[in-house]
Amino acid sequence: MTNFKPMLISDLRHYSTKQLVQDIIAGIIVAIIALPLSIALAIASGVGPEAGIYTAVIAGIATALLGGSNVQISGPTAAFATIVAGIVSRSGLDGLAMATIIAGILLMVMGLLKLGNLIKFIPYTITTGFTAGIAVTLVIGQLKDFFGVTYSAGEAPIETMEKALAFFSSIGTVNWQAVLVGLVCLVILILWPKIYEKIPASLLAVAAGIIMVKGFGMEVNTIGDLYNVSRGLPAFQMPKFSISGVMVVFPDAITIALLAGIESLLSCVVADGMIQKQHRSNTELMAQGVGNIASALFGGIPATGAIARTAANIKNGGRTPIAGLVHSLVLVFILVVLMPYAAWIPMPAIAAILLSVAYNMCQWRQFVYLVKTSPKSDILVLVLTFVLTVIFDLVIAIEIGLVVACILFMRRMSDETKIESWKYIEAENDPDSLALRHVEKHISVYELSGPLFFAVADQISRIKTKSYTKCVILRMRSVPSVDIDALRMLEQFVKQCNKKGITVVFSHVNAQPLRAMHKSGLYDLVKKENFCLNIDAALVRGKELQ
Repeated sequence: MTNFKPMLISDLRHYSTKQLVQDIIAGIIVAIIALPLSIALAIASGVGPEAGIYTAVIAGIATALLGGSNVQISGPTAAFATIVAGIVSRSGLDGLAMATIIAGILLMVMGLLKLGNLIKFIPYTITTGFTAGIAVTLVIGQLKDFFGVTYSAGEAPIETMEKALAFFSSIGTVNWQAVLVGLVCLVILILWPKIYEKIPASLLAVAAGIIMVKGFGMEVNTIGDLYNVSRGLPAFQMPKFSISGVMVVFPDAITIALLAGIESLLSCVVADGMIQKQHRSNTELMAQGVGNIASALFGGIPATGAIARTAANIKNGGRTPIAGLVHSLVLVFILVVLMPYAAWIPMPAIAAILLSVAYNMCQWRQFVYLVKTSPKSDILVLVLTFVLTVIFDLVIAIEIGLVVACILFMRRMSDETKIESWKYIEAENDPDSLALRHVEKHISVYELSGPLFFAVADQISRIKTKSYTKCVILRMRSVPSVDIDALRMLEQFVKQCNKKGITVVFSHVNAQPLRAMHKSGLYDLVKKENFCLNIDAALVRGKELQ
């Protein structure tokens, strides 16, 4: 049962006072980093600012106590912002809670079924494409607050393209004071990490924004102008479940579960490389499931492992889940004591933070590198996933991206699968005659290579026999696997040959194809004596059939 053993249990066996001090320091620093980010991501998701902190606290505790990583920090992330905003607009907060709880259950099921390793089957081009697409949607969503634009009465765009059109149609209402605050905050976010890393740039940007707006009386919207900010611990909130409601949000729940699983495990992989340890993927999925369920029940939003916060934890000395617990407890203190002051934060400062997050997550250099160096099929998947994420949504992007990637993969594999007949040549006219084998006239030899699956199964029907053929040898040393379609075609071929009095002999059948032949009954149809270990034995068997 080591697959479901929380890393906290393992780490506490050899815990030291020195490590406790390092974990406490790292936890405090990560909490300070998480505070403005959590508020900003909650607002971008269309919920109240305190919901972001609820999420960071609850998911952070769940991941620390039950997770499969030594250093994972969980909470709201930018990848969910547009998804959550869409769910809230369509189904309200109850719909969001239902979708998040169902997603949490799906994550737990994935962990129980030990599906953690299956995440690696999602192509890198798809994850890069939708990550870049999410970054673009996040940027478009922040243009309104960064420029202080005022939309027309009753105009509340939801989709990314609608937001872009609404922004450009209202460009004449730009608030230059808001632009100034946003630019100052953005400059701080860009330059401060190069000067002094110990104080988080986002916290300094928020402080600068508050000073500018409050100190100079600038007419710029703050969080308090748009939201009711409350302090105190979150209350238990059970959503109203119904069959119709579940059916509506179930596709969103699948998206949340997949994205939470992908992002959390990617974060774990990055962390493993930084601390030279190995995470427990299925345990991590279970913990993320519990965290999302608990977050939804206490007014939070979907959560996942946050790569940036996890990296910050590691860089500041965090090495055990204790740092994650400290991070959550510090946020609880801020939530109870300091939360009312969050109302002072200017909206352009929040927008600047999210623009910075979008830039850091977009991986544009990697995107350009893939476009320059990848095969055309991979470039197609990358660009298609990116465009669909921006124009439509992540669900459509992943679905179509996976379908296209699978089709292109099958095409690539089918190009590698070949069924070729041996050529009959005169040995004395060939310089490589020592490597040639003598084949009787009544024997035909076909070399099969590559996986035999449904996309190439019809190639088997192209095997031709002569009127004098008594034996067909199928050499399968280069066939790693077969599926049921290929087995059906092989069975039909064997039966047709049997009707003509031709015996089919198989040479060097690998393990998987041989097991499949036993299971399907093809082995009994062909008969044991017609399965040979190598081509020489197969030629001897063919000579006996003259």
